[in-house]
Amino acid sequence: MTTVYVPAPDGTPLATDLCLPATPGPHPAVVIRTPYGRTAHRAELRGWAAHGFAALAQDVRGRHGSPGPWHPYQEHEESDGAATVAWVRNQAWSGGGPVLAVGSSYAAHCALVTALGPPGDGRPDAVIAAVPALGLADTAREPAGPERLRARAGWWAAHGDRSDSAPDALAHALADDPRLLEHLPVTRLADRLGRALPSWPELWDDRPRGRIVRRGSASRLPLLAVGGTHDPFAEDTVALWRGWGGPARLLLGPWGHHLTAERPRLSADRVNLGALYVRWARTALAGQLEPDRRGVITLGGSGRWHGMGRQAADAARTAAWPFDARSGLRLLHGAEFTADPAHPVRSDDLAVPADTTPADRCLLLSPPLPRPLDLAGPATARLLATADTPAADWAVRVTALDPAGRAEPLAFGIVRRADPPGEAVEITVPLGTLGRRLPAGTRLRTEIAGHHFPAHARNPHTGENPVTATRLAPSRRAVTARGSALHLTVVARRHYVEPVPEICR
Repeated sequence: MTTVYVPAPDGTPLATDLCLPATPGPHPAVVIRTPYGRTAHRAELRGWAAHGFAALAQDVRGRHGSPGPWHPYQEHEESDGAATVAWVRNQAWSGGGPVLAVGSSYAAHCALVTALGPPGDGRPDAVIAAVPALGLADTAREPAGPERLRARAGWWAAHGDRSDSAPDALAHALADDPRLLEHLPVTRLADRLGRALPSWPELWDDRPRGRIVRRGSASRLPLLAVGGTHDPFAEDTVALWRGWGGPARLLLGPWGHHLTAERPRLSADRVNLGALYVRWARTALAGQLEPDRRGVITLGGSGRWHGMGRQAADAARTAAWPFDARSGLRLLHGAEFTADPAHPVRSDDLAVPADTTPADRCLLLSPPLPRPLDLAGPATARLLATADTPAADWAVRVTALDPAGRAEPLAFGIVRRADPPGEAVEITVPLGTLGRRLPAGTRLRTEIAGHHFPAHARNPHTGENPVTATRLAPSRRAVTARGSALHLTVVARRHYVEPVPEICR
C-alpha cells in the first residue's frame, strides 16, 4: 500500500492510496473517490488486489488528505474523477487497460459523474454504484417535494464545510437540545449547532431532480446498482437502474444505507458483496454481460430472492386493500383529523396513540393475512382526500404487525400538494419498492398524516417555504374511504433466483 498524489486538472494534489497485485501487470483498475477518508478502504483495496485488480482510494478535493475547498456535489467531482482515471491509464502497471469506477453513497455519486463524463481516457469502462446519493437536489428532498430534514441535518453536521468528519455531531447537539430540529427557521440550523455551515441554506435552493438518471439513459457502460429496501435512497437506486442505457443490473437487499441488515433474522439473505463485485467486474470488463436490464430483490427474511425484469413482472400482480372494506383496511379512527405542525406525527415513533380528540392521523387496520404473502415491487396509496389549506403534505406509513403484535416498518411515502382548499382530490402517494415475505397472521396498519417529523421538515400550511417559515398553522383533513386503497405488488407465481448468477450474466 502506497500513498500517491494525483494531480487534478488545476494541479490540486489529490491524496490517493494505491494497492497493486503481487503479480506483474498490466492490471485492470478499480477507482474509489470518497469524502469519508480513503484510509477506511484499505482492506477493500487489498481485497481487490488479491483478485488481480490495481485498486485506488482517493480523498476528494477538500477532504482529509486532499487540499482545496470542499463543495459537495459540485462540478469538480466529474473533472477530478476524469483526471484520476486518465492518470491511472498512463501508469505502467495499468498499461492503458480497463478501469472500473466504484463507490457507495457520496462515493457512488463520484463514480457515476465520472462514468457519465465526456468520452476519452477519463471515462471508466464500467461502474458499480452502491446506495447512490445521486445529487444535491436528490438527497435534499423527496421526489414529491418534502425536505429530508433529519438525514440532511445529520450529514451536514458531520461532514459539511469541514475537511474532516464528526459523525456524532448532530447526536451531541440533540443531547444538549432535544428540540433542536423544531426551532424555526430550518435555514438557521447552523446557529444552533454552534459552528459555521455556509452551505446549509444553499442546500435547499430549488433545483431539478433526476439529472444523473437522465444522463444515464444515454450511457452504454455496464452498471451494477446496489441498494437496500430500508435505504432512504432506494427509489433513486431503482430509478437509476430502470433508466440506464447500457447493460444494467440491480441488487436490492434487506439492508439500510450501510448495506447491513437491521434484524438478525435477515442473515438468511446475506450476499458476499466483495465476491459479487469481483465476479461482476470481470464479466462486465470482458464485455460478457447480456445487453439487457435485470435484477434481483430480497424477499426479506425468507432467504429467497425474486427476479426483477420482464419475466419477473409477468409473475407479479397488483393487489388492492380498499379502505373500510371487509377484506381490505378497516377504518379505526381519523376519517377527519387535524395535521398540526406544532404537534406533528413523529417519524421516530411507531407507537400509535389511543383514539384522541381531535385525531392527528387517519388510522386503518387489515384483518390477519390468511396465508403468507410475498411482496416484490412498487407499492402505492391512492387517496380521495381533502385539506382546508392550500399547502398540504400527505404522509402514508404502513406497518406490519406480526401475529404477536410486534410492529415493523413496511412502507412509507410522502407527497406535497397544492390543491383548492376544501375540495376532495385524488392523491397518489408512492410507497417505494418492497421486498418482504409476510407470515400468515400479519396485519397491515396504515396511517395517513400531514407530517413525518423529524425525518421530514414540517409543512407550515401557510404557503411559506418550509425551510424559511417562522409561522405554523394547523390543517384540517378528511379521507374518504370510498375510492381510497392501498396497492401492493404481490408475487403471484413465485420466481426465485440465485442473486449472484442472475446479476453476473
